[in-house]
Amino acid sequence: MLNRIDWTGTQPPKATEKGIWGWMFFDWAAQPFFTVVTTFIFGPYFVSRLTDDPVSAQTTWSNMATISSVIIALLSPVLGSIADQSGARKPWIGFFAIIKIVSLFCLWFAAPGSPILYPVIFMILASVSAEFSIVFNDSMMPRLVGKHEVGKLSNTAWGLGYLGGMIVLIAVVTLLAASPESGKTVLGLDPLFGLDPKTGQDARITGPISAVWYLIFILPMFFFTPDVGRGLPFGTAIRAGLRDLRNTLGELKERRGILKFLIARMIYQDGVNGLLILGGVFAAGMFDWATIEIGLYGIILNVVAIFGCLIAGRIDKGVGSKVTVVISLTMLLLATIGIISTGPGYTLFGLMPLPTADSGGLFGTAAEKAYILYGLLIGLAFGPVQASSRSYLARSVSLEEAGRYFGIYALSGRATSFMATLLFSLVTYLSGSPRLGMATLILFLASGLVLLIRTPYPADRA
Repeated sequence: MLNRIDWTGTQPPKATEKGIWGWMFFDWAAQPFFTVVTTFIFGPYFVSRLTDDPVSAQTTWSNMATISSVIIALLSPVLGSIADQSGARKPWIGFFAIIKIVSLFCLWFAAPGSPILYPVIFMILASVSAEFSIVFNDSMMPRLVGKHEVGKLSNTAWGLGYLGGMIVLIAVVTLLAASPESGKTVLGLDPLFGLDPKTGQDARITGPISAVWYLIFILPMFFFTPDVGRGLPFGTAIRAGLRDLRNTLGELKERRGILKFLIARMIYQDGVNGLLILGGVFAAGMFDWATIEIGLYGIILNVVAIFGCLIAGRIDKGVGSKVTVVISLTMLLLATIGIISTGPGYTLFGLMPLPTADSGGLFGTAAEKAYILYGLLIGLAFGPVQASSRSYLARSVSLEEAGRYFGIYALSGRATSFMATLLFSLVTYLSGSPRLGMATLILFLASGLVLLIRTPYPADRA
């Protein structure tokens, strides 16, 4: 159980245990979109089966992520500042939930051979709405528990999100996704609802499933989690929020620790986002994995991720958010190097030869098994690097400025994230090698790690 501890110099938090669990269930509700749509099912389907040109489709998927990132980067700080002035966060979350849910339902129509423009538009709308909702949800966190517990809360919520994403992914892989050749799921069953894998229905259904899941499980947050009371009228809040944002950006010159943290996070989050967006499609292109293989790979990563978040919650509470993030980034760096160094018959850039024989069945080659081992490192570190970054900032700002600083935090996670996907697209296009494109992620992870090591903790400490 998470104990509610007073924040220094503030009134005691008013969240009940139901309110805390309601807030954590937002991550449970939101994660399936990132798990089954963005990463493991719909994304690889978009790349490998929606068109006849996988390399071009990878570039288009990366460009979609770039456009989404630019929109998120530009508007998140503005919305966060306006939220500080208008007060309540839930109306904003509800507004963007409608856009996200409608967009996800529309992914059902992305059949092979259909115009590629429409699923790109719907993915942009869903991605932007999802991230904007996260800004408002994150800014509610500092009011729920005390500073000593915020790291545990953040990691527990993130782990709960991975559990929700894994449940949906398991259901898709075992009950809905089927081999195009046999028409059977991994359990040897006919897909539910008569889904036809040859027309991609097993992948396209992930949009509507994620939408329904999100709609149901954000309700506890609306019912039980306390919100800030209403503040200024909407028009006045916009003007005051923009003025506040301008002042906040100006005061960052004086709050150099927070500025350094935000810049470090901006850089390393580019690499983290790149792994999230491109990891699944990279594996699909390298090993020609179908929905079943990608789905099982995702399940393995999510199982590991849950334990990673639970362990990281204890590390965060014991030694702090900074140490947790540094450890996680180191693991992600090692995993990325391992992934790009692996190919048919070798790993570690050929220093370790591997048998090329295919034993048959799922993940039949030694290279595929090596890829999964590197993926375990990603699973262990992926949640903690984001959850403890969130608690790092929560420990460094006051309640009254949480909205605008979490808006800038979202900006720091997206302001240059188009650089990672754009650099991937450029290198892949010019070289024809997605492996070289993936190698660019190392630059972002390593640079962010070096800068973070030189950042104070908490970030507002001189």
